[in-house]
Amino acid sequence: MAITRRGFGIGATALLGAGLLASCATIVGPRRVELSQARLQAGLERRFPLNNRLLDLFDVRLDRPKVLIQPETDRVALLLDVSVAPPFLRQSWSGTMALSGHLVLDNARNAVFLGDTHVDRFDIAGIDARRARDLERAADLLVNQLVRDLPVYSFRPEDLRYAGVQFVPTRLETAPGALFVTLEPQR
Repeated sequence: MAITRRGFGIGATALLGAGLLASCATIVGPRRVELSQARLQAGLERRFPLNNRLLDLFDVRLDRPKVLIQPETDRVALLLDVSVAPPFLRQSWSGTMALSGHLVLDNARNAVFLGDTHVDRFDIAGIDARRARDLERAADLLVNQLVRDLPVYSFRPEDLRYAGVQFVPTRLETAPGALFVTLEPQR
């Protein structure tokens, strides 16, 4: 079977086009996306308030999150209003809680989560010292239970597509007032 010039030209053009399309992912290199503190704040506010019963002893409500980026320690802090009420009493206490954690990428869920979280401060007004100590000990348990599944930021599908190429988040970096995410073409 003889190959004609026209057939050779069409085949070469198709092969060249396929090669160019396949190399788009390498032409479109990594991208760096800024997530401002205000953008993180708005995303978290939609997920609150959170209600939970802790150890069947306290009904806990977390509300009004405030995001603080701590670039010097590469952590993100959350300040929260806390309301605590034993279900068997008609009394409740209010206060604030501060927690912090390192940022962790979860590519399976296309989100950024807090890992290695701990309670930095837990202040409840009008509670006796013994109950305050019990609540402080239980606060770390509560934080790890609630924050484990609470994304700080969730990527929308369109955030991870650019010029027809699918991207995946690969690196996080904290800076004053923002979080920077490096996105690389998916291979």
